[in-house]
Amino acid sequence: MLHAQQALEARMNRFLLCTLLLASSAALAAPQATDSRRDIDKVNGSITAEAGQAYGDLDTVNGGIQLDRGASAKDVETVNGGIRADDDVAAHDVSTVNGAIRFGRQARITGNLETVNGGIFTDRGSRISGDVSTVNGAIGLVGTTVDGRIETVNGDITVGADSRVAGGIKIEKPHGNFGLHFGKQKIPRVVVGPNAVVEGAMVFEREVKLYVHASARIGSISGATAVRYDGATPPQD
Repeated sequence: MLHAQQALEARMNRFLLCTLLLASSAALAAPQATDSRRDIDKVNGSITAEAGQAYGDLDTVNGGIQLDRGASAKDVETVNGGIRADDDVAAHDVSTVNGAIRFGRQARITGNLETVNGGIFTDRGSRISGDVSTVNGAIGLVGTTVDGRIETVNGDITVGADSRVAGGIKIEKPHGNFGLHFGKQKIPRVVVGPNAVVEGAMVFEREVKLYVHASARIGSISGATAVRYDGATPPQD
């Protein structure tokens, strides 16, 4: 599997190609018939998946995507815009390049959650079957199960209370364009909270600050030393 940065760079290039294809075909596209599993494709503009409705793929280039309570979709993708979902939403792969991803309670993601520049958050009762990855942005889970791995380069990670990550955690060393920094470089902060579980290895290719709650269970650690804490919140840096 490609490293997180390489995979997301490849996705960005694919998005740019899709932009050209969508722009060239927009004038010839016939209106879509009303259908509960219809795809929605745009170049400019936001997309809203209405509450309780089922959709196919939701794709836009310049605009955000909103999934109202109980909506479901296949792939959900944008380039410049955030993706926000209410409770009880289901989707397959969810990705953006420049924007945050935020899901409410009881989210069901059968693929991956990915962004380049933006954070990711999922609330209680959510399950992600694939990976959760960013390059520049924090990742936060509360009461969430991730069957895959969490990956980032420059972001903080919080495996919050009652969460479980089966595939472990990896923070990659910056390289390429994503390794350019001005001024003092921020050290990522990684927190494994109360009753949280990280079953796979935690691999850190750069300096991090790692805090693990006394009630948490973790696997092996490479590249960092864990600081144990007992309170409701980790120590402040």
